[in-house]
Amino acid sequence: MRLTYPKLTHLQALEAEAIHVMREVAAELERPVLLFSGGKDSIVLLRLAEKAFRPARFPFPLMHVDTGHNFPEVIEFRDRRVAELGERLIVARVQDSIDAGRVVEETGPRASRNRLQTTTLLDAIAEHGFDAAFGGARRDEERARAKERIMSFRDDFGGWDPKAQRPELWNLYNGRIRKGEHVRVFPLSNWTELDVWQYIEAEDLEVPSIYFAHEREVFRRDGMLYAVSEHVEYIDGESPFTESVRYRTVGDMSCTGAVASTARALDDVVAEIAATKITERGETRADDKISEAAMEDRKVAGYF
Repeated sequence: MRLTYPKLTHLQALEAEAIHVMREVAAELERPVLLFSGGKDSIVLLRLAEKAFRPARFPFPLMHVDTGHNFPEVIEFRDRRVAELGERLIVARVQDSIDAGRVVEETGPRASRNRLQTTTLLDAIAEHGFDAAFGGARRDEERARAKERIMSFRDDFGGWDPKAQRPELWNLYNGRIRKGEHVRVFPLSNWTELDVWQYIEAEDLEVPSIYFAHEREVFRRDGMLYAVSEHVEYIDGESPFTESVRYRTVGDMSCTGAVASTARALDDVVAEIAATKITERGETRADDKISEAAMEDRKVAGYF
């Protein structure tokens, strides 16, 4: 008798790999944490964690590094989703780092708190003794991330050395770390933005409303559309106008751009992403409009 094995779809294979990664880390490391911002990638991570560990509680808390300049729709969604899951949320605030003199806030029209998050994250990791942090980064987002493994080891200062990466052959992961080190874990490394949206559609996951087309007051800068906000100063010649937009990614309002869109449903978003030739960070992140060399420097310094 010939044995037949069920064939996994592309999304099922990605899901199985990500669940395997999460279970391996939970088994090997002592104090993991899942970074949850309320964005689409971390929403997928939550669903994967549910499939990996339910009906038990997650073997780790959730944590958000909050710049204080986030979209209110996303913060509302974050708090509501965490309450629905009944899990513990730790909020590490950049404002606290500023008040403590750990970082200096930027000023001017192009000021952003996005780059200040690294210090807040490292301080929170040290304070709570976390030795692993699940993140939603994907290799398709930028060249620097394309070089990382699924498990990205960081030294005492949060730095990442691309030359010291460990092999990950046959999905075998080495989670051993020395005192003071920690590891960033990216279960979605092999996913693309389209994979994420197709998974959200297949699982019928709720996402913040700003991911869908809506009328918003925006202004144009450097070819991108930014939301009118108390956190952003205008440059001479900039003026607000109303446009139908949606967001491909969510983050600090000062450096996250919207895209003109009429996609008001999941299938419309999936079709729109399938047709685009520009990465989400390339189209919507002002902090990525820096030189490639500078990006590499930031990556080695531990920015994520």
